[in-house]
Amino acid sequence: MVESKSVGTLIQLQKKDRPQGLYVDRGVVSPKLGKSFSACSLASGLNFGSTKAMPEAAGAVAAAAVADRLHGSKEDRKLAIVLVGLPARGKTFTAVKLTRYLRWLGHETKHFNVGKYRRLKHGANQSADFFRPDNQEGIEARNEVAALAMEDMIDWMHGGGQVGIFDATNSTRKRRYMLMKMAEGNCKIIFLETICNDRNIIERNVRLKIQQSPDYADQPDYEAGLQDFLERLTNYEKVYEPVQEGSYIKMIDMVKGEGGQLQVNNISGYLPGRIVFFLVNSHLAPRPILLTRHGESLHNVRGRVGGDTVLSEDGELYSKKLANFIEKRLKNEKTATIWTSTLQRTILTATPIVGFPKIQWRALDEINSGVCDGMTYEEIKKIMPEEYESRKKDKLRYRYPRGESYLDVIQRLEPVIIELERQRAPVVVISHQVNCYR
Repeated sequence: MVESKSVGTLIQLQKKDRPQGLYVDRGVVSPKLGKSFSACSLASGLNFGSTKAMPEAAGAVAAAAVADRLHGSKEDRKLAIVLVGLPARGKTFTAVKLTRYLRWLGHETKHFNVGKYRRLKHGANQSADFFRPDNQEGIEARNEVAALAMEDMIDWMHGGGQVGIFDATNSTRKRRYMLMKMAEGNCKIIFLETICNDRNIIERNVRLKIQQSPDYADQPDYEAGLQDFLERLTNYEKVYEPVQEGSYIKMIDMVKGEGGQLQVNNISGYLPGRIVFFLVNSHLAPRPILLTRHGESLHNVRGRVGGDTVLSEDGELYSKKLANFIEKRLKNEKTATIWTSTLQRTILTATPIVGFPKIQWRALDEINSGVCDGMTYEEIKKIMPEEYESRKKDKLRYRYPRGESYLDVIQRLEPVIIELERQRAPVVVISHQVNCYR
């Protein structure tokens, strides 16, 4: 659910019943978002409650990003997403996902993990006593490394970076006001607070912390590490102050992807709106997402671009081996789905896979090569040498005559990415080289 802080209205975001269908005719869609909008208009305008269609993505990603840079103050053009939350609440996992998404959209984004700064300056073997609320020396040391990380992020922004993801507990108002003071005149801060009240999920995350965190890499005794981390957690809980200041987003019990809330306060602008849109459709529940290119097609054998040919003999062999792999990999899964493009080489690759529903996405189709469709690159070089050289110089932005560029493909793939985030069951995506690599 999304809660608008200003009016206290709850709007249903997701329902358990998934839309049924075999074909998704979703290309580029562009609901209009203004330069600035309130939390209330954001929640109602995106119409998340529809059960008849998958969520629309705000199109024209590149154009909107450019427009956002051309308007507003220098501070608004640089954005710091400052994580807030107790340990083992999914902050770093959320930070990594958000960083990947923003980079994929084309925004220069970097993840700054304050824990890494602490370990570099003070070592990785700090006990729970280091995090005690009455340990003034420990508090000063932790504030120092937080300031160092913030300074590095601001310096990086001055060098051309756009979005910094500041990953730490930031659990007190005093710490957050320190960061806000440092950000003045340099960037806009949005606090992103992750809250989880499910004890089972917290216990699972704690176990993962002991097993994977560099803080406990040299601790051979699991139980001793667990006890130390629980003491650290208790230390943070004693002084924890929920976010109430500034612009913020609160993710409350959204780990499972259902039944949670997203609270939004004082959020405006294109990029913050994109972030809210992504977060409201995402969750932290683990599930496999398998990506593969289709089996070799006849056009692949002949070195021709695009087309809609059937599989070669090697392609048919690959489809059978893929089916065997999927059967073993997902043998215990009953709700997995298979996504393909609308082109027959992906559909034929998926044909031997049985037991799972299959959905065709037009947005997963191969890049539209326009007038070059069906040609070899040698033929393009000979017949259209200027087009060949233009593509060679800038493959990302080059657009085939009457066709698409890679940037166009990125734009039309966004609804697929958002829907992948919403899925709680495994998904196998059988698509094309351009889509799997983007």
